[in-house]
Amino acid sequence: MSRYAILIDIKKCSGCYNCFLACRDEFYGNDYPGYSAAQPLHGQFWMQIQEIERGEYPKPKIAYVPKPCLHCEDAPCLTAAKDGAAYRRPDGIIMIDPEKAKGQEAIAKACPYRVIYWNEELQLPQKCTLCAHRLDEGEKQPRCVESCPTGAMVFGDLDDPASEIVKLAADLPVEDLHPEFATRPLIRYVGLPKRFVAGEIVFAGKEGECAEGVKVTLQGGGVNLATATDLFGDFEFEGLNKNEKYRLTVSAVGYREKMLEIVTRKDVNLGEIVLDRV
Repeated sequence: MSRYAILIDIKKCSGCYNCFLACRDEFYGNDYPGYSAAQPLHGQFWMQIQEIERGEYPKPKIAYVPKPCLHCEDAPCLTAAKDGAAYRRPDGIIMIDPEKAKGQEAIAKACPYRVIYWNEELQLPQKCTLCAHRLDEGEKQPRCVESCPTGAMVFGDLDDPASEIVKLAADLPVEDLHPEFATRPLIRYVGLPKRFVAGEIVFAGKEGECAEGVKVTLQGGGVNLATATDLFGDFEFEGLNKNEKYRLTVSAVGYREKMLEIVTRKDVNLGEIVLDRV
């Protein structure tokens, strides 16, 4: 039997909202008997797009994190549901029965990711179904995945060794959105936003020139990273741990080596780092 999942690469997501719009188009005003009641006009986002701003001027960043129901293997909503109102299909998709779940607001409240919504008018918890009605009709992908223009979302069968999602998961550093929730989600991620350290190297007495090709290393948190400044004298280290101590070292022939101690309580922009001649 299949076990469906989505792998979302955050670095490929451009924040176009195509997945959000496709989901709205599929479910707003449309009942799918046995699968889901119609999504209301306001208040529900079965495909959330979290915009995460990082850093500050002049080196700000923004990441977009698509977040549907994560279809957890240890789903709290299943524990909260009564009389089979929420259940897991053999293919791993978590469903909320649009008839049995009426009046069971506890199902929505049980979700730690806040992706189950309470429809006050219908007295019904509602969420993403991974377009189960489409899959059962022979479609190959949910609408959100089908609409993604950058390939940031890959849908497939985790029990099929030949599937693209299995191959990608073997080659990439796959993460859970909130590992502390310990729900074993089937929707997983690559490249979730972490801390970064950036700066610009300047040679003393040559402030008008770009210090290209200067070696910069970063040590700490179990990593030993190295890079070289670009054409503009800029450097950057991405994917760093939060609240970690690092030592940054800048070295260039003919100039005094400079070391800086950094703690990544937040994203760090060191600004100009001036190297003095020996």
